[in-house]
Order: sequence, then structure tokens, then C-alpha cells
Amino acid sequence: MLGKIQQNAAAVDSYDRALEINPKRYETWYNRGNMLWRLLRYIDAVDSYDRALDIRADKYEGWYNKGAVLGKMQRYQEAIASYDKAIAIKPLDFEAWHNRGTVFEKLSQYEAAIASYSEAIKLNSECYEAWFGKGESLAKLQRPEEAVAAYQKAIAIKPDSYDAWHHIGTALSELKRYEEAMAAYDRAIAIKPENAEAWRDRGAIASEFKQDTEGFATGEKDTQN
Repeated sequence: MLGKIQQNAAAVDSYDRALEINPKRYETWYNRGNMLWRLLRYIDAVDSYDRALDIRADKYEGWYNKGAVLGKMQRYQEAIASYDKAIAIKPLDFEAWHNRGTVFEKLSQYEAAIASYSEAIKLNSECYEAWFGKGESLAKLQRPEEAVAAYQKAIAIKPDSYDAWHHIGTALSELKRYEEAMAAYDRAIAIKPENAEAWRDRGAIASEFKQDTEGFATGEKDTQN
């Protein structure tokens, strides 16, 4: 780990020397930004991407990486603006649409997040992250039926995803589909048996399911009487 950090720092020093000789080369500023990102020097990385984009504002990867670093810094509005620039250059790249969706989700702008995730899915229907993010946003908007459908798509792509099974269990429980919810939690637990969340949620659903079935049995008996 220390060796990798030292290598990245040495690379930054080399780029600095190169920029002293030729400060107008896009690739040098861009690659310097990438090294600074790896070193978690986010402010310096954004500055380096800005210098690169001053030279070549038509470069998709400069805007994309700048957006990613701004997201790490929780400068979400600026991140969205950078992804918008990237998308304007390469509108058919699903990754920028997906990342834009995640930023909107962090801002609790769930309708906008769903719209971005949907664009990513149109371009790449096998993007697990876009289906999962869409499911999360739909759940936040209290649309559990649609959330279940999105999570099912995510699970079809990545059947060993603890998060997708756990989240679909929660959405199913909101729909009072308790048996299916417990089955989903069981799948989550099989993947990560050490995670307390799925065990806790399964216990809560088991209690709800018991009350529901007892209530049904009581109602049936009363009807017969």
C-alpha cells in the first residue's frame, strides 16, 4: 500500500516537471488529476481536471472524472453539472447517466435519479447498479411494487447480491407479502450470515406474518360460528 502511494506521489512529481516544460498539454493535466484522485487529494485533483478542461473542453473523460471526484467531496450540484457536460459529449455512455443518478439520489431528488437510472438502463440493460439504484429511489418514493420489479432485474443480473435481496425483502414486507419477504431475507442471510440487519428484519417480518396468520385464523373461526 505504502509503495503504491509513493509511486503515485512520484508520478505527480513527474507530471509537475513535465508541466513546467509544457503547461498546455491536456493529457498531462488529466493524468496528474487521476494520480491526485488516487492519493485522495480531491481539491488538487479537481484543479488539475479544470486545467485540463481549459485546454480541451470537449474531452469526455475529463468531465466524467471531475464529476466523480466532486461527488466524493459531496459537492453534488457541481458533480451533476460535470456529468451533464460529459453526457453532452457522449450521450450514449451509460456510466455517466448512472453516476448522475447516484448524485441525484444522494440529494434526495428521487424522480430525477429514476430518470437518470432509466437512461442508463436503456443504454445497458445489464447494468446491475442502475437497476438497484432505481429500486432504491422507487422505494424512497413509496412505490414498493415498482421497487420490487427493479430489484428483481438487479437480482437477475447479480443473484449473489446481498443488498438486492435485503432491499427486495423490505419492499415485499411493505406490500405485506410476508412469505416472499422472509424468503428474500433468507437469501440475503445465506450470502452474508454475519450481517445483523437481515436477521433483524427477518425476525420483524416473522412476527408480522404470525400476527397476520393468527388474525386470519381467528376471523375464519368467527365466520364459521
